[in-house]
Amino acid sequence: MSMHHGIGLDRFHSLSRVRAIHALYECCCNVTWAQKIADGRPYPGHDALFTAAAAELDALSAVDLERVFDSCVHEQVSEHTVEALIPLVRARLYTLLGPEEGYPEY
Repeated sequence: MSMHHGIGLDRFHSLSRVRAIHALYECCCNVTWAQKIADGRPYPGHDALFTAAAAELDALSAVDLERVFDSCVHEQVSEHTVEALIPLVRARLYTLLGPEEGYPEY
């Protein structure tokens, strides 16, 4: 289970670089990818973050891509491709952030 769950985009933006990298690493298990996404903050919304995440996944080397699948992907996928990885990482980012409108105050 993810240590960071539903923290929201504003809180994600306020995390230190190291903490943001740690939270993002939980989504993809690649430090370089996590650093690039953390360094791209702030994002104006979920879609901008998801777009940046997909672009950086596409930039992974073949070796890094295989490492992500070996170390982090537990779902059944037919091929070890970026196209197969994008929806998995997007779902993990959604778990990290929660809904765009945030969770209601209780």
